[in-house]
Amino acid sequence: MSGIASVTAPDAVSSKQTAARRVLAAGAVGQFVEFYDFAIYGFSVVVIAKLFFPNTDPVAGILAAFAVYGVAFVSRPLGGLFFGALGDRLGRRTSLYFTLLGIGGATALIGLLPTYERIGVLAPLLLLVCRLVQGFSAGGEAIAAPAFVLEHAPENRRGLWVAITIAGSAVPSIVAGVLILAITNSMDASTYEAWGWRIPFLVSLILSAIGIYIRRQTEESEVFLEASERKDDQSDSAIVRSFTPQNRKRMAQVFFIVALNAVSFYFLVGYFVTYMQTVVKLTQQQALFSNAIGLATLSILLPVGGMISDKVGRKPMLLIGSVAIALLSVPMFSLMNLGLTGAVLAQIGLAAGLAIYGGGSYPFFVELFPTGVRLTGAAIAYNLSYALFGGTGPFVGTYLVKALGSPAAPGWYLTGIAAIVFVAALTVPETRQRKLV
Repeated sequence: MSGIASVTAPDAVSSKQTAARRVLAAGAVGQFVEFYDFAIYGFSVVVIAKLFFPNTDPVAGILAAFAVYGVAFVSRPLGGLFFGALGDRLGRRTSLYFTLLGIGGATALIGLLPTYERIGVLAPLLLLVCRLVQGFSAGGEAIAAPAFVLEHAPENRRGLWVAITIAGSAVPSIVAGVLILAITNSMDASTYEAWGWRIPFLVSLILSAIGIYIRRQTEESEVFLEASERKDDQSDSAIVRSFTPQNRKRMAQVFFIVALNAVSFYFLVGYFVTYMQTVVKLTQQQALFSNAIGLATLSILLPVGGMISDKVGRKPMLLIGSVAIALLSVPMFSLMNLGLTGAVLAQIGLAAGLAIYGGGSYPFFVELFPTGVRLTGAAIAYNLSYALFGGTGPFVGTYLVKALGSPAAPGWYLTGIAAIVFVAALTVPETRQRKLV
């Protein structure tokens, strides 16, 4: 019998490790595809403005393109509500299949759209529809993936596991930037504008197919299965239960805490490349290169932040991170305007601040809710916050620079958000050792 035990024990450990890797891969791949798609659009704003909004001056065209970028965030709360309720009722995996399919399909369609020159005003309208579908699907993905990983994670590593999953949202922007650099360096500007810009959007189909395959290799968490058995005693839907007084309070807390993630992350992913080209006057290659360094910094430091939050708690990370971002924001924008080296250092600084804050905030917003309404409750608050702050961030930044005539103006906006969030963070509970029920 001892011989059998000695053989089976290592096999059990190996099987458990394989299952853990699959869960992390399943969570991270969706984040990768979601943010690859948003990054591709953000990096392509200048050419999209020319092709879909040609009858405006350059700044107005960029504002219009960023407005369409932001529209995707309007549909995020609806998508979060739909896919959150679906995931709380039928399972996280079911929700995760459809979110990935919607994101990838809509992004690929953008790569097939005819331009304004071909079909007139219908071109930006179709672009708008694609962005709405992207946002609707991303609203479910953004919560389902970290919740799925959280429910499989060891209790003392939940922050690390969730942070690894979210770190997958920084890597695609590097990949997208490198891909665009490779394409632009392989053809002249007129060819890229004619059809080369479409290639990164079409790649999304391949990425989505890989992601769906990986997710099919995973199982639902025991936490969710146990909660599903208890649902027989509950006549109300997850949506109704999300609006009990206690859960409404939780949603309000998540709304404020996530606001700083939303603005900081989408400044880094969706705004800085355009800002550096139009305000700092760096070339596209320089802007993408410096942004890739900032995003690589975030992808490396975010798991470190999650690991630290597993030791000290989520709340200290929220407080320290919000102070760091508040203090760094204005100097960061001033530094960025000194050229390529300044742009690199500024983005590394923001990435470090966001890694501290994110190490606490990302596990916090899914730990806070009970399992039966985790996706629905978190999705409503998270996506409303991202719609209000994340989707409008690049637009607000562009507008402030033009209206105030100050390159550092977006930094003051980010500082203000960080100050408000710091006050909100003082009131939230610690969730590090909260039992998932």
